[in-house]
Amino acid sequence: MHYTIIDIETTGGQNITEIAMCRHDGTKIIDSYSTLVNPQAYIPDYITALTGIDNAMVAEAPTFSEIAETILNFTQDSIFVAHNVNFDYNIIRNEFKTLGIDFNRKKLCTIRLSRKLLPGHASYSLGKLCRALNIDIQNRHRAKGDTDATVILFEMLLAQDGSKNVFQDFLRKTSKEATLPPHLPSQVFNRIPNAPGIYYFKNKKGKIIYVGKAKDLKKRVLGHFYNKSQKELDLCRDTADIDFELSGSETIALLMEDAAIKHHFPAYNQAAKRPPKSYAVFSYQDRQGILHLAYNTLKSAPNPIQIFHGIRECRSYLETLCLTYELCPKYCHLQEGVSECSHYAIHTCHGICRQEETVAKYNQRVTEAIEQIQNTTKDIVIKQTGRHPEEESFILIQNGSYRGYGFVDKSEQIMHSSDLETFLIPQKDTIDIQRVLRPLILKATNSN
Repeated sequence: MHYTIIDIETTGGQNITEIAMCRHDGTKIIDSYSTLVNPQAYIPDYITALTGIDNAMVAEAPTFSEIAETILNFTQDSIFVAHNVNFDYNIIRNEFKTLGIDFNRKKLCTIRLSRKLLPGHASYSLGKLCRALNIDIQNRHRAKGDTDATVILFEMLLAQDGSKNVFQDFLRKTSKEATLPPHLPSQVFNRIPNAPGIYYFKNKKGKIIYVGKAKDLKKRVLGHFYNKSQKELDLCRDTADIDFELSGSETIALLMEDAAIKHHFPAYNQAAKRPPKSYAVFSYQDRQGILHLAYNTLKSAPNPIQIFHGIRECRSYLETLCLTYELCPKYCHLQEGVSECSHYAIHTCHGICRQEETVAKYNQRVTEAIEQIQNTTKDIVIKQTGRHPEEESFILIQNGSYRGYGFVDKSEQIMHSSDLETFLIPQKDTIDIQRVLRPLILKATNSN
């Protein structure tokens, strides 16, 4: 069995500035190759400070397309080996992809192999691990120097008791070892269940860097490791631990996720995005005594009777009310600046805008619509699946506001919503939460 031990340097992105490869037959090096690479992109100063490679050094170097055939031939019929293999492998594979070539090799990660065969080290970064093992690295953060050190580490791994079985296990198609983040112990991943809940990616310091939710936790977490986008690669590289909480249902997982993101503000969640502008439906009476249903931004809506996270959802809700209660699109402000309504989809107006219906009859239907909106703000308990067969979960709405969720053993005697207070996990009501819960609230209201 042959191995190709590889290290690359980059511009800090997807462009390679240097590559070094050693072909190994399991006993010794049988061939080697290294070269600077013209990345056809600017090398930032901080990368030059780290690697010593600057723009002048690579100006006359070959481009990746000029060395692509060499890399293909060199790695042919061998196993791709690197320290944090997914980083090097994916960047090289993406470079080939731009050339229309599908680069596909079996791979081994010396970080993950070291964790298995050389347990107990405080850090498995190449520099610190080599220092602990007395492996001298010449020209750190240069492809040739790092590859030479990785070769010595690789040979040390090959010499460990049980290495043959470990290598075989890691190379099996069903093995997740080559897929998992380099700093994540496999036992951490293995304990994640196939159940609904939320998960926390943590870095080496134990800080939460990403929060997600899933109907199937294990499947969703694994999906991050297969995703080859730059954001996911960066996330996986920084992940050293994963924690999780079961939710029982996907809806409660959504609520838990929203609360966790707003509490922890993880670096890899888009929590810093500008929050969506809120809109509200309100009513007022004009000089003719006609009741209007209108909408505006939440800040500009007097006595809002329903709040939405976006204008499209707000207008869509008004259109539904207009159709259901046969209201006038003009007086629901779905059409502005017209003397008579002529909506493209709503033709149920009885003629209030043409003086063909009395104000009293029209206002009665508007009042019914407002009462329907207000009915959705009563106390509601939404039942959900529990985290295990002997348990149920619930979502509590009181006076139209989200109070939180909780879990109750099926043996408990619950006679009234007030009995749930003991089991309630209080949460904040937000526009995002209202968007999640609105369909469930409407369903619960209509069923009653």
